[in-house]
Amino acid sequence: MAAVSLRDVRKSYTKDLQVIHGVSMEIADGEFIVILGPSGCGKSTLLRMVAGLETITAGEIAIGDRVVNNLEPKDRDIAMVFQNYALYPHMSVYDNMAYGLRIRGFAREKIEERVQRAAEILELKKFLDRKPRALSGGQRQRVAMGRAIVREPQVFLFDEPLSNLDAKLRVQMRGELQALHRRLGTTSLFVTHDQVEAMTLAQRMIVMNAGRAEQIGAPLEVYARPATTFVAGFIGSPPMNLIPRDGRLMGVRPEHLEPCGESEAMLSIEVDLIEPLGADTLVYGHIGDREGTRVAARLHASVDARTGRLPLRYAPGQVHWFEPASGRRIEA
Repeated sequence: MAAVSLRDVRKSYTKDLQVIHGVSMEIADGEFIVILGPSGCGKSTLLRMVAGLETITAGEIAIGDRVVNNLEPKDRDIAMVFQNYALYPHMSVYDNMAYGLRIRGFAREKIEERVQRAAEILELKKFLDRKPRALSGGQRQRVAMGRAIVREPQVFLFDEPLSNLDAKLRVQMRGELQALHRRLGTTSLFVTHDQVEAMTLAQRMIVMNAGRAEQIGAPLEVYARPATTFVAGFIGSPPMNLIPRDGRLMGVRPEHLEPCGESEAMLSIEVDLIEPLGADTLVYGHIGDREGTRVAARLHASVDARTGRLPLRYAPGQVHWFEPASGRRIEA
């Protein structure tokens, strides 16, 4: 295991095409970091630079006490798990997990020991003789993780590894990843566009936007105190409402709005859509004319939501303020 340092890391393909704009972060030994952002934000490019699959235009990446900018991927002591599993279809599960060790010249006994240990951790022992086509999607992803585990690297790199799984399997695999990290304690960087994955897996997260780190922090910290309107609008489902108010942007999360009488109303919306979700009901509406500011409220299912005018209130302590031009948070 090892710490990872990103020091003003930049990536440009041409003079006019810069995709990573100076990302810096100190990642502790054994920490689980999630790199979160929408498609095209640079999150996978950043991960690939740590892996050595993309060259670095400027800055430094260090793994442990070594600057790895000019090292080949095989010399960085990392293991990577991809979105598409990348298993050899003609090989058994055992051989898929053992292959990387064989080509590195490991002794047969050492290979057997490592593969059996990884198979036990991932509950794959009864599948070791099967080919990938005889496995479910979740089992294939566990084999891909097993292939990484047997390497016993200093750092695990995960590039959207759960994206091809259905919703139920994704929940299961998130739990397995958490258990795996608790057991191995290996420094891990995990890329995803899914905020639920980020919130449940990360010890800290990097929220990326257009090649920049908008905010770095623990999941609940990022959720409770978004640094920018981008973060406020990206984290949360539905995202934070952003409402022009007194020359600033007022932010309030849907769950912090509640119905009230007209005399208590802090804002009123015209309801456009109601989505019952069981325990909660999502209400979507607008302020002013139909092209006005959109607002979402998460209400308890007991609330009798209906179309028409809906007065709402919020606790002042749950309000966030942002500078309209820059989108940066304004501290009270």
